[in-house]
Amino acid sequence: MKKKIIPIVVAVVLILIIALIEVGGKLLDKYSYSKELADLNAYFGVAEGELAIVLQDEMVEQKALLKDNAVYFDIDTTELYLNEGFYVDAAEQKLLYTTADDTLTTSFGAREYTDKNGSHPTEYATCFLEGERIYLAADYVKLFANFSYTLFDRHIQLYTQWGEKQMMEVTKNTQVRTLGGIKSPILRELEQGETVEVLNQMETWSEVKTSDSLVGYVENKRLGNAFTEVEIPVTDYVPAEYTSLSLPGKVNLGFHSIGGAAGNATLDAMVAEGKGINVIAPTWFSLNDNEGNFRSHADAGYVEKAHGYGLQVWGVWDNFNYRNETGADVNTYQVLSSTTKRQNLVRNMVETSLGLGLDGINIDYEGIPQECGEHYVQFLKELSVLCRERGLILSIDSYVPFNFNNYYRLDIQGRVADYVIIMGYDEHWHGSGDPGSVASIDYVSNGLDRTLNEEQVPAEKVVNALPFYTILWQTEGASVKDQYITLNNVADYLQRMNVQPEWDEATCQNYAEWQSGNVTYQIWVEDAESISVKLNVMKTKNIGGVAVWRLGYGTQQVWELVSAYANS
Repeated sequence: MKKKIIPIVVAVVLILIIALIEVGGKLLDKYSYSKELADLNAYFGVAEGELAIVLQDEMVEQKALLKDNAVYFDIDTTELYLNEGFYVDAAEQKLLYTTADDTLTTSFGAREYTDKNGSHPTEYATCFLEGERIYLAADYVKLFANFSYTLFDRHIQLYTQWGEKQMMEVTKNTQVRTLGGIKSPILRELEQGETVEVLNQMETWSEVKTSDSLVGYVENKRLGNAFTEVEIPVTDYVPAEYTSLSLPGKVNLGFHSIGGAAGNATLDAMVAEGKGINVIAPTWFSLNDNEGNFRSHADAGYVEKAHGYGLQVWGVWDNFNYRNETGADVNTYQVLSSTTKRQNLVRNMVETSLGLGLDGINIDYEGIPQECGEHYVQFLKELSVLCRERGLILSIDSYVPFNFNNYYRLDIQGRVADYVIIMGYDEHWHGSGDPGSVASIDYVSNGLDRTLNEEQVPAEKVVNALPFYTILWQTEGASVKDQYITLNNVADYLQRMNVQPEWDEATCQNYAEWQSGNVTYQIWVEDAESISVKLNVMKTKNIGGVAVWRLGYGTQQVWELVSAYANS
């Protein structure tokens, strides 16, 4: 009997042992620490030659490149995180950066750059083109921005801000893992005594960053001795200060529309009308080809005479009058997108202005397409450097700002220009086929608010331009025609039409509407009442002055209001 029982007992014991081994194995597998190593190429998401970017404490989607032992960022990454001021001229293979007092230039693949002091060698290629993408050396970018970077095998640590870090000490040898959990792959071993930055402390695990900028997870039981570390900011780059010229009081500018050399003889009449102005801006210069040349109606005698009246003269340079007058193919993009053409134009503008004895330059470039925006802004930057150097006031005429025209970059204009003149009109414009006010009070007020607040143009640099004209709208069925009526003629016109306008509180203008046959006539009047309301709004915003489009259109009553505002 005993002999029969023994094999059964042995079998049962073996089964139990096997079961225990299986259960123990499962328990051991469940509770033991994984020794699997993370694939660091996959973790960083990099291919050969690429470097992941850890910005502050977060790995961003953009990548850097390692080429000839130098770190490079593409232009988009540079603009997004470091400095948006670089200008790329792909056609001429140039990279430019304009400061308050200079424009630095380097060529694709070059190991040098030039500034007003000459040529400066570098130990690296400042930039290079790969495919259609331009890459900038991190060390070259550091000439224009405060940041630090540290190079590791597959990534760089990039800092653009500095503050306090919460640190803890590793109290026992352990691992930092890709995720919280003992089965998560290991990024690397941590030795007792190392310190890590604690990014996020949870119940049993903490998200940390190691000294070599690996972001992962460590068990809380392996951490202790918390302390705060104060980071030291990088201050390698100190930008040149943007200085500005300004008039002693508010600007009171009258635009003098001159269509030919004979128009200069009307100076006396314009000054007599615009009593109280301290700046006159003759529309003398206009682009006349795609090489950056311009036609001129300028007259040095005019300048001398205006100075005798106590006026500053700011010559107006536009990109549309010659084209409108002659039908010539004048393409602003072709001029401004070429560094050679653009810089020749800038130099000629400044030299011409100085030769005439002008006090300032007024830029009235309109209809700039979005693809030309970056070139227009670079043009303004380069022009501002020479104007600042030669003592010329730079003013820029700009549209009332909206999202659709933000590529005119009023924020940059407000930094580089002495005055930004907001053309506070053309809410509804000639040829638009959309009857309405030329400049309702909300259009003017909200436009100034966006200029001052969203676009951050300093109030003392903002000048609001008033319309001394209105538009008569004529609607017949689906057809809409219009015609300009100047402010000094509108009262007579309405009297001839036997029409009495009524005050419209929404636009703060007198409004009239009448029928003649099948035609509906509408007019939102600009007069002393509407101008007075606009001036009061401008006064409350404490801006730098007023401009008027244009001399020859005003009345004595309105000019007295403008003069009183400018001298308030």
